[in-house]
Parts: sequence; structure tokens; C-alpha cells
Amino acid sequence: MRITLAQTSPKLNRDNLKEVISVIESIKGSSDLIVFPELSLSGYMLQDKLYEDAWNEDELQALKDLSYDIDIVVGAALKDGNLFRNTALYFSNGEFVSKHIKVHLPNYGMFEEARYFEGGDKFESFEVKGKKISMLVCEDVWHENVHKEIIKMDPDMVITLVASPARGFHDSGLAIEDKWYKIIKTLSHESNSKLIFVNRVGFEDGLGFWGGSCIVDNGNIMAQLPRFIKSIETFEV
Repeated sequence: MRITLAQTSPKLNRDNLKEVISVIESIKGSSDLIVFPELSLSGYMLQDKLYEDAWNEDELQALKDLSYDIDIVVGAALKDGNLFRNTALYFSNGEFVSKHIKVHLPNYGMFEEARYFEGGDKFESFEVKGKKISMLVCEDVWHENVHKEIIKMDPDMVITLVASPARGFHDSGLAIEDKWYKIIKTLSHESNSKLIFVNRVGFEDGLGFWGGSCIVDNGNIMAQLPRFIKSIETFEV
């Protein structure tokens, strides 16, 4: 299976959809699945812009159309009546197949997601082309109960969309990077699954996002993108 990690730099506007479409069209035919970061259609520090820039599912028909040729996973702020959800969406074979609404919304330090988003309340798996898949969004991965849910579901692949700012600089790298790699390797090993980790890059309101997207197989990193640089790469797994 050919998996493309799309380590992009979303902006705080709706033009992100055009970039996502452009990236997909550029690798169509050479990949089976492309994965974008958390809130890749929206940007991260939305705050009050959420009311203007959140998406309805029916506005994403272009992604359905493109998914006849390649499976697509994107992150978006989705409207749900009067509520907004931080959501991972999976498209395949011209259909919107599944979504995961971020359950654990950080609300500390630089993070204030719980102020703007309504959290989800469940973790699920679904089957696509013979593969059992689960999806997570960023903070979800840091909770032990989530690991237990994933282990119970026994997926072939755990797709994890992330928008992690850089922090904790030290001589050998980033403290947050070390923590992330430790926890995703642990989850991959515990669940005996391939874990797809896609983190964004770029800057928003003084926050710099570090990238470092990777594929982990049963606890071992088998493919990795650089830090801080926009990068679109395809790997055979």
C-alpha cells in the first residue's frame, strides 16, 4: 500500500481546500491513501473565525470526486447545527466513508479548543478495501482510556491527525517531539498496528508547528518527514 504524508501549512481561511485539492491532484495515480493534518481545511487558531470558516459536509463534494482515484483523510472544523466539531474525515471511492470527532479538547496554556468546539464521545473503527481503520485527532492519543479502546478494536491502521506546536527546545531537538514519538510508538506496539502520524508545519499567531510526520509499524518508525518544512512524500508500507 502506498501512503502519502501531506505535511502542509494550513492558513486561517477557506483557501486551504484549494491547496488540498492541488496536492491530491499532484500525486494522483502514484498513491493509494493521502493523509493531511488536523484542521487542514481550516487552520488551527480559528477562534471567532470559526463562525465564518467552518465547513458543512456537503461543501466537500470535490474531495468525494477525487476519492475515486485515491483515499483521502483531511481535518476540518465542521458545522453541526449550532455547534462546531474538530473532525477527521475519510473519503474513498466517491463516498464520505467515516469521521472521527475529536473527543479530548485541550483547554490549558496556549490551547483553548473547549471554548470553541464541542467534543465527540466515541471511538470507532471502519473497514475500507479490506483494512480495518481507526482515526484519532491529536490530544486523543494522550489518554490511556483511548489506548484501551484502540487495542479492543484491533485495527490494522490508526490514522492520527495532529497540530502540535513546537515547545521544549533542547540541544538534541524538541521535548514535545520526543514525547509524541514515545506515545505513538507505544500505541502502535500495544495495538500491533501501523500508525500514521501527520503533523502540520507553519506559523499561526506566534505558534510554530514542527511537523515530523511519520509512519510507525508495531512500535518502530519506518518512515519520517523533516521538522518545520512543508513536505509531501509517499511511502510503500
